Formats: sequence, C-alpha cells, structure tokens
Amino acid sequence: MNQPLFTITKKRLSGHLHSFQSNPLAFLSAMEEQHGDIAPFRFGPFQRVYLVSNPDLIKEVLVTKQELFVKSQDLKALKPLIGEGLLTSEKDFHLQQRRLIQPSYRKSHITHYAQDMIATTSNYISNWKDIEERNLTNDMMNITLGIISKTMFSLPFDEGNAVIGEPMEAVMKLGIRRMRSLLPLPLLIPTKNNRRFKQAIKELDQVLYHLIEKRRKESVKHKDVLGILMEARDEEKGTGMSDIQLRNEMMTIFLAGHETTANALSWAFYLLSKHPDIQEKLHQELDTVIGQGHLTPSHFQSLPYTQNIISETMRLYPPAYVIGRKADTAVTIGDHPFKKGDMVLISPYVMHRKSSFFENPNEFIPERFEHAFIKSLPTFAYFPFGGGPRVCIGNHFAMMEAVLVLATISHRYSFKMPEHHPIVKPQPLITLRPKPRIELLMEKRRV
Repeated sequence: MNQPLFTITKKRLSGHLHSFQSNPLAFLSAMEEQHGDIAPFRFGPFQRVYLVSNPDLIKEVLVTKQELFVKSQDLKALKPLIGEGLLTSEKDFHLQQRRLIQPSYRKSHITHYAQDMIATTSNYISNWKDIEERNLTNDMMNITLGIISKTMFSLPFDEGNAVIGEPMEAVMKLGIRRMRSLLPLPLLIPTKNNRRFKQAIKELDQVLYHLIEKRRKESVKHKDVLGILMEARDEEKGTGMSDIQLRNEMMTIFLAGHETTANALSWAFYLLSKHPDIQEKLHQELDTVIGQGHLTPSHFQSLPYTQNIISETMRLYPPAYVIGRKADTAVTIGDHPFKKGDMVLISPYVMHRKSSFFENPNEFIPERFEHAFIKSLPTFAYFPFGGGPRVCIGNHFAMMEAVLVLATISHRYSFKMPEHHPIVKPQPLITLRPKPRIELLMEKRRV
C-alpha cells in the first residue's frame, strides 16, 4: 500500500529525528549494529549526523582533533539556563574557565566534601523505618540535592531543596523539550512553556545572585565550591570571575552534578535489588571494612567492590548516554571526511554494551572491573564521564559521592524489589533516568 503524500513529506523533512526522539537508545544501538563504526543518518531536511562507535575514531573527535569541533546544537538550547558555563563555552574561554574551576576539585577539597556526603546521607536516612517501601529515585534526588547544596553553598538540606531544587526541576523538564526540538522557539516568543522556562530561570537567578552578593560582603572565607571559585584568579591577568561567570558555573555544576549522580545511584540500587548475591557480597565488604563503626572518608579506598558496583552500573546505564559535537570546519576522522556543520554523536551507552569489549555485555557483573580491567580496554571503550579536554571536571567528586552514599545506606539496610513493581526501563532525557521511579522495600540490617 502506498504511503500518503503527507507522511512521505513529513519523513523527508524530519529525517530520522522522530525515530531518535521516540527511542534514542534503541535507535542508536540499531544504527551501530547496521552500519558499524560510522553510521550516517539525518535530523531534519539538512542536518547530516554520524554516530561514531570506534574507540580510535572517538579519540580523534574528543582528543586529537577536538579543536576542530564545537558543542552540538542541543546543548546550545540550554544557554538561556547556564549561559557561557563550562558545559556550553568553547575554545579559549572554555580553557580559561576550566583552569579557574579545576582547584575546586583537587583531592584535598574532595576529601573535605566527602564528610558532607556521608553526613547528609546519614541525616536523611535517620528517620527511615524498618520494613518500609521507599521511592529510591526520589530519595537519591533528595540526597544528592542536599549534598550539592551543602558542598557548593553550605546550605542546610531543607533550604537547598526549597530555594534551588524545585525551580531547577521545572527548568530541566522544559530544557529537555528545547534540546529535543528541531527548531526551538526563541524565548522572546511568549508561549506558555517559554514563560515558565524564563520564570524558573528568574527564580534560580535570584537565589544564586543573592548568595554571591552575600558572600562578597563577608570577610570570612568558605571552603565550599562557591568560596573556592570566588577566590580563584587567572594566572596571567590576576582577575577573578564576575558575578555572571560565577552564576553560570554554579548553574552548570548544579545541572551536571545533581541529577547524574542521583540517577547512577538509583540504577545501582535497582540492579542490586535484582541480584541478591551481589548485594550480599557488598554487605560483606561493608561489614568487614566498617564493622559496627561509622563510615568515614578514609574508608573509600578500602571499598573496591563498592566502587566496582558503581563502575558497572555506569557501564550499563551511563548518566550521559550520548555526547554531541559539530564539525567547525571540514575534517577527516579515520578515512571518513566530514563537512563543516556535520553533527557527530558518540554514545557511551552503545560503546559500553559492545561484546567486543565486554563479555556478556548486558549482564550486571561488578567483578569484571577487578584486576585493573579498565586499563586493558581502549580509552574510549568505557568512558562514563566523557573524555579529552572536556572530560567531566567533577568525575572524582561524583565517583566518591556515589560510593559513599551507596555504602552509607547499604551498611544499614538491605533491600529488595516488591513483586508488584512494574518493569523499569531507561528514560533518556538530559540524563538516563529510570522509568517508572524505583521503589524498594528497605529492611534494617543487624550488623
């Protein structure tokens, strides 16, 4: 049967965009399976897109020829929210900002933040009941929100959730629509979504600028991220960040560092609830290392299996499941020529499930990360935090946070999924969320 002219015309106009938007993970996986290292497709009538799925070619895009690429159009849709922050800025300005921000994530600072991670988690779960069903997805969002509010601004838990968490959630939902749209309407056009987006950004701006102004007037130095960034100085010019720069980087760190870790933790609890043998092995490690005492930052290095659980979780469900770049000039990757304006997609989700690098790639096997397994892989076979000059600046912070939150909760509770729980599937938004939200039956452990 012939297709209606309208349907054919619509397909010609949208290209593969509808298929990608409907199910990005299935679409990208199918493209790699059908076409191999470089899979061509199209977004809209003119945008050529290529999925690159070879570690050596990915290295060319993200490292050796990275200066020939810029961030993709979807992230630029977030500029009204995060401005020229580390996530969206380019070239020399990006390099300058990264140098200013890097000191916030030195090992000494992350160790200091670790105590806040443990304390925030411990306080949050202190009123949990025995044999209680908990919405772990919500709980992880709340805990990571509390941690980032404390480590960034020294805000207490309730205040951080009220003044930052609620408007940020609204912004993210609306931001996703802008990122997914082929032609997002300019914010000047007063549509309902545009008005809501601008109002939520306005609320966040009021909070952030108030915090910055308050700090400017104080004589005491703070050891949180905002305090360190306010002290940072350009090595050549000796200048610090303006209020606008501080606001942009705070918004960027919050956006990149809150939901990503929360989702990784939700997936970790989900996977552990489906694999009681692995959960038992986790409990054995925690009992041996912590015993009847309390978790401390110094325990982190003594929890290799807990770390492997997080690494394996991010292999199966990398929070940043796709990375986009646009060719800023004509460039050849491998033997393939790209024209200026061509879009390149790189998917950690696809790469992490390739059987050529991972035996039984769809199985949850934390043990695979033992014996320095990562070092045996090509650099871009496993890269949950991206790579190259734009690798996630908070990767060590995020790893420590995920391990310490998982250890704090798992030392005190065992958990299983109720029989009535619906099937959980990944929902690829800005990050890879579980859908529906994960609800687990939590039972206090007698250590």
